[in-house]
Amino acid sequence: MIAVLQGFALIAAVVAVGWLLAHTGLFAEAEQRMLAKLTFWVGSPALLFVIIADADVREIFSGFLVATFAGVVLTTVVYVVTARLVWRRGPGHLVMGAMSASYVNSNNLGVPIAAYVLGDAAIAAPILLLQLLLLQPVWLAALDLTSGRHTAGWRRALGPLTNPLTIASVLGLVVAITGVTVPALVLDPLELLAGLAIPGMLLAFGVSLRLSPLPGADGTGPELALIVAAKLLVMPLTTALVARQVLGLSETWVVAATVMAALPTAQNVFILAVTYGRGVAQSRDAIFLTTMLSMPVILVTVWWAGG
Repeated sequence: MIAVLQGFALIAAVVAVGWLLAHTGLFAEAEQRMLAKLTFWVGSPALLFVIIADADVREIFSGFLVATFAGVVLTTVVYVVTARLVWRRGPGHLVMGAMSASYVNSNNLGVPIAAYVLGDAAIAAPILLLQLLLLQPVWLAALDLTSGRHTAGWRRALGPLTNPLTIASVLGLVVAITGVTVPALVLDPLELLAGLAIPGMLLAFGVSLRLSPLPGADGTGPELALIVAAKLLVMPLTTALVARQVLGLSETWVVAATVMAALPTAQNVFILAVTYGRGVAQSRDAIFLTTMLSMPVILVTVWWAGG
């Protein structure tokens, strides 16, 4: 537990620097966008390639991934069924709400937490691949269908593959599966660029915390509470129970799967909400609240899952 606290303290210190940069006016939305673009287009792809290329394929496609997927499925079902029966939400709203409840911030927070709290950045690889290669295309297709857009099928299928994180992940996975040795002339610059990712992620995250509006009282409080509870309670508890009771994973992997499942809602959910005009305030508030509450929840889940 001491190591976990030390890891969180390190992350919190860098996030706090970003928050102070925004609070003092040195960094504003333009600088936040610059940091986000730098990490999205340069640092994160390089980091993901380096991590996945060096990862053990048996661990990527292991019970860890099964437990995580089980948590995503049950969390989605809990939200969709409740929101449909209680508040009579329509399909488009349900898709965005389900994403807010189950799509985790596996890159901006998942990689740093895996590296500094769990001791191995590669632990974030399975959920990154699950979201980038399976969940993201499915959610985008669902959003297209429920929004009434008539995007060509091939464009809808290929769209997520143009994401630099997806491209880097796929290339890294190919290297990991084939065992190809990446030349130092290629790998060394990538490792250097990968060093941009985690500090850039955390600084941008700290800036966003200072600039983000507080959750508004727009009459969706009960549904927002459901999303937060589903994200921070149902998903990690389901993942931990499946990992331990059903799959019999080791305590190390139970803790890792639980921590990854307890990550807050991914920030790109808000971007999709704005793009598709569905659940904008709800997704923004879900990201804010799950982010603020995720740290204590992760500490509790580490203690519980490791007990």
